Amino acid sequence: MVKPHFTILLVFIMLSCSSDDGFVSPIDNGGNNGGNNGGGTTIDVGSGDVTRGATPCESGMAAIYPCDGYDLLFHMNLNSLSAGSGNDIWGWTDTENNREYALIGLNNGTAFVDITDASNPIYVGKMPTATDNSTWRDIKVYNNHAFVVSEAPGHGMQVFDLTRLRNVQSPPQVLTADARYTGIGNAHNIVINEEMGYAYPVGTARNDAFNGGVHFISVQNPTSPSGVGGYGGNGYTHDAQVITYQGPDTDYTGQEIFVGANENQIAIVDITDKSNPVGISTLSYTNVGYTHQGWFTEDHRYFILGDELDEPDFGFNSRTLIFDFSDLDNPSLHTTYLGPTGAIDHNGYVLGDEFFLANYSAGLRVLDISDIENENISEKAFFDTLPANNTAGFDGVWSVYPFFESGKIVISDTGGGLFVIQKSN
Repeated sequence: MVKPHFTILLVFIMLSCSSDDGFVSPIDNGGNNGGNNGGGTTIDVGSGDVTRGATPCESGMAAIYPCDGYDLLFHMNLNSLSAGSGNDIWGWTDTENNREYALIGLNNGTAFVDITDASNPIYVGKMPTATDNSTWRDIKVYNNHAFVVSEAPGHGMQVFDLTRLRNVQSPPQVLTADARYTGIGNAHNIVINEEMGYAYPVGTARNDAFNGGVHFISVQNPTSPSGVGGYGGNGYTHDAQVITYQGPDTDYTGQEIFVGANENQIAIVDITDKSNPVGISTLSYTNVGYTHQGWFTEDHRYFILGDELDEPDFGFNSRTLIFDFSDLDNPSLHTTYLGPTGAIDHNGYVLGDEFFLANYSAGLRVLDISDIENENISEKAFFDTLPANNTAGFDGVWSVYPFFESGKIVISDTGGGLFVIQKSN
């Protein structure tokens, strides 16, 4: 999320983002939960009470929530998680027992909820923030570990062994990190390429060694992360995706490709050689507000991008830009999709022929991209967690995780907390 006005945004980030703090060792092992918990302070993690249980989508509504094609399985509000606001969300499936967990970013930490039995979800606990509270927190998963960064000054990267969730007694509990990497201070987002075992914090301090771009951290041994370089040739990176490229441009087959959303442009970089990353190309587009976040189609041909400020700045309905990445050296705008409301688009993810768009006040919107080649994109379903309005504000759905094999979708709402939905029968 960024502020509504670009100038204010830049000033705010430069004032609030800490530079990379000095440190003796970039790794803190030994169960440091990193919260401001000194002096025996008791942390209130919340009750985990369900606010609303299973509610089908009937005649366009699931109780008070407008919907089309998705039922509510349950809702857990911020009070039940003892938090003031929500932000990012991700998921983890325990391969030992197939239990599914939602990992919810909050202003004061990261909550872990077992959603396997949606009629009886279990709030397992919360890992407090490593330093201060913050509106921004981001989570990704690799090798049964969660990696958490935040805009909180000096936060670094928390590492949590998710297999510990199997054995938590009397939930919910305060959970401690298994390690903390302090080779960075604040970070806006974190990206992980699970095929290669590298974590990539982005949006760090603008005056650090990589200009607020991307840091390369080896996490093959998750609790002993190791910094191995970075790239800042295109300036500050707000968000990114890193893939092992298998798309139509055979010049880059098998290479590790970084695609950064860099405020006013997209940056494509070959980061296969961590000691020598190579810029491939950059591109922009008309009516840039704030180049925010994007995701590849599964064939790596198209890149679907959201600009977070074009709706309030230019009066568009929710605008999604689709770029043709068939030639990474010469990418081009393929088509543009405009949604049915003026709400701001935020994070979006591809699964098969569907694009799951966190659309702030308009909720989750599901787009059919099966005929993307012929520029045919349409909305096929939605679930609106903020029924009050669909205006261009920053309340509502921040992010979504659609990758559980069960078909459950977890949603984080900035003021509403955790929603879990599933396709209607």
